Amino acid sequence: MREWAQLQVDTGDDGAQRVAVSGPLTISSIALIDSQFRALEGDVASIDLSGVTDMDTIGAWTVHRACKRLGTEIIGPSDKASNLIETVASAASDAPMAPERLPVVERVLVEVGDKTRNAWAGTKSVVGFLGVVLIAMKDILRHPSRFRTKAVVHQLELVGVSSLPIIGLMSFLIGIVVAQQGAAQLAQFGAETLTINLTGRLATRELGVLMTAIMVAGRSGSAFAAQIGTMNLTEEIDAMRTIGVDPVEALVIPRILAAVFMMLLLGFFSIVLVIVGGATISSVTLGIPFFTFLERIQEVVPTYDLWVALIKAPVFGLIVAMAGCYQGMQVEGNSEEVGTRTTKAVVQAIFAVIVLDAFFAVFFTELGWA
Repeated sequence: MREWAQLQVDTGDDGAQRVAVSGPLTISSIALIDSQFRALEGDVASIDLSGVTDMDTIGAWTVHRACKRLGTEIIGPSDKASNLIETVASAASDAPMAPERLPVVERVLVEVGDKTRNAWAGTKSVVGFLGVVLIAMKDILRHPSRFRTKAVVHQLELVGVSSLPIIGLMSFLIGIVVAQQGAAQLAQFGAETLTINLTGRLATRELGVLMTAIMVAGRSGSAFAAQIGTMNLTEEIDAMRTIGVDPVEALVIPRILAAVFMMLLLGFFSIVLVIVGGATISSVTLGIPFFTFLERIQEVVPTYDLWVALIKAPVFGLIVAMAGCYQGMQVEGNSEEVGTRTTKAVVQAIFAVIVLDAFFAVFFTELGWA
């Protein structure tokens, strides 16, 4: 049967309290009297430890904390108890548990400085990674036998073929939403037929490729970061370097090539499905025949809109693949880092794609492709 520590308080004629502790003062038996120690108030003359049969660091700390708070003395401790209490007392610190908070202005300036420094360091790291990729591509061009055809084909399947159902469904539904909402607004001006122009140009120039890039970032970009990050964490990449295999050539280049090439096809596929979705809802709600909608698309959508989309698509694919592979190569420390870097890869890829899309919009407008 477990023996519990006990605390007894006697009040003398002078009004001073004398505390006597008995039993083992250890982590397994001190629970019942810890609250009693905390409740001690007033004039405590002494704490008698002569009845203590055993003591560990927790017991010594409890006694030391009570003595320090009450300003009392300890009597009757054993040699072991005395040594433990002295050790705990020498290790005690009055330092605050949390550092003092700086004023708001200083905190803001420090935070801005840290973010700026980290952004600059991250930019240099990304540029360095891009340089490593370019060097690896140059080496492959000089030695075509090092090109990993099977790896590229495998990534083409993962990035492209496996994405067709979800991208097709998403694009079809977006086409329905754009046509339906566009028609609802244009009906106020009696221009429902211009829904064809709205859906065709918006799908071809912007929505098809942009939404595909976002989907590829969430699906394939995150997969790149997680796969390479896990390999980095389990030291598989270090093992590849040890046996003379360049991880950039084996892991990064195939993923980049697959993303760049498949974004062209997936972007075109998405444009077609957006238009089909718009034609479907228009035939149901606006009374515009399905094939009439498609024929009209050829008249109202200029050819350069398609070229704009096909120029943007591989650039978006490069950004998504670079973000995923870069963040995967930065994983180190523990498995939590894999999740953190995967999240960063998706967020950075989507942010970069949207920023580049805005740049392309201004650029092609200046060229007269508006």
